[in-house]
Amino acid sequence: MGTATGSGFDTETLRQGIEGPSEQTLLSFYADDAEIRIVDRNTQPSHPMVLHGRAEIADMLHELCSRDMTHKMEGCVAEGDQVAFSESCEYPDGVRVLAESMLQLRDGKIVKQTMVQAWDE
Repeated sequence: MGTATGSGFDTETLRQGIEGPSEQTLLSFYADDAEIRIVDRNTQPSHPMVLHGRAEIADMLHELCSRDMTHKMEGCVAEGDQVAFSESCEYPDGVRVLAESMLQLRDGKIVKQTMVQAWDE
């Protein structure tokens, strides 16, 4: 892992932010006009959850990072202004979550993220 080709995006810092977890580190990756689209069992592809802008993203990151769970970046691929990564999480009771994200970058900042996630039920 390292820097996405020509973008200034540091995938090692992303890993540290995810595994910390550090909401401030993670928020620093997003452009002011960033958008996150989340698809899962509750927010299916035809009606995804969409977060617009750093304020909404900050709220989500705060809630996510405050949960009692572990986070691990399983893999990351960076090419130009595109980054894809897998993240696995586990709650103390053993419930697991897996998320796959595709990022689009502009000037080294995330402008669009699509995340597909699934969890044990």
